[in-house]
Amino acid sequence: MRTVYLIRHAMPEIPFGERWCVGGNTDLPLSALGRMQAALLPSLPELRGVQAVFCSTLSRAIETALPLCPAPRVIGGLEEQRMGVWDGLSFREIKERFPLLYEAREADPSLLPEGAEPLEAVRERMRQALLRCLAESEGDIAIVSHRTAISSLIGRRELLLHASVSVLRWDGERYETEAYGVRPHPPLTRELAERLLQAAAPGERIEAHCRAVAAEALRIADALPLELDGELLACAALLHDVARKEKDHARLGAAWLRELGYADAAAIVEQHHDWQDGAIDEAALLFLADKCVREDRRVSLEERFGESENRCLTPEARAAHAARKAAALRLRDQINTLCGQALIK
Repeated sequence: MRTVYLIRHAMPEIPFGERWCVGGNTDLPLSALGRMQAALLPSLPELRGVQAVFCSTLSRAIETALPLCPAPRVIGGLEEQRMGVWDGLSFREIKERFPLLYEAREADPSLLPEGAEPLEAVRERMRQALLRCLAESEGDIAIVSHRTAISSLIGRRELLLHASVSVLRWDGERYETEAYGVRPHPPLTRELAERLLQAAAPGERIEAHCRAVAAEALRIADALPLELDGELLACAALLHDVARKEKDHARLGAAWLRELGYADAAAIVEQHHDWQDGAIDEAALLFLADKCVREDRRVSLEERFGESENRCLTPEARAAHAARKAAALRLRDQINTLCGQALIK
């Protein structure tokens, strides 16, 4: 009996929170979140024992396979269903341009837009591709494919999430489904947080800043007579600027972490840019540590806020900056008092 792990590719480069019809004729790379999702796959113990990794010809499948194997075997036939005139459009645009078919497909998904590939054809080519993968390998294998392609092969219609894993058992003649759409969710450790940071690839300067902030947050935590979760703090600090290149990066980075299943770290990351007065907890320490580090160098709060003030060009931005500075100074004074020393300048 052999095991086949069918993996849906991770999140492609589309606006987070939006739905797009990304079919077999649309070739998109992974997004930063998608690369983070793919980085979680090697944490599944079952996948560490696969003898071969196959993937479709599309970029999002190839990139998802890379954390499992530096040279996955690219096989034709594993691609997503081609969706004709809908391929590559957002569902918002599809609803506006094709309202009648869009509404009809809600009740009958077998209805297809012009030029789309019939589901029966998708199922047959997936079956042939699966047989080829099995014939060209031994032992257990992993196949990175696409949502409709995988669900058509298995014969199920439930939603498959990005980077989820379905399991088939193959007896040499036929296969049966053992699991469907399981997402990897390993415990968040510093090692894993570092892998996620590197996968998101925000840039060397941002990555160096995140590591310096993590070191500073732990330095402060170690000096405090409080019960704090150092591992959670370190992980959140390493990932606090994972979405730094995007607008409203604190909220978006937190949303990415929630999507990965790490709600505790997300709640801390969401507050690292602006923090409201409250208990001295992990969120407070990340907020302050971030303000004590410029690039990858520890600085005084006066230096850091003096430098950033010059970038505030509107009255609203200057008011927000002043409130942020006041909160940081109050928190610094509280921590220095608790420690009985000038721990933070």
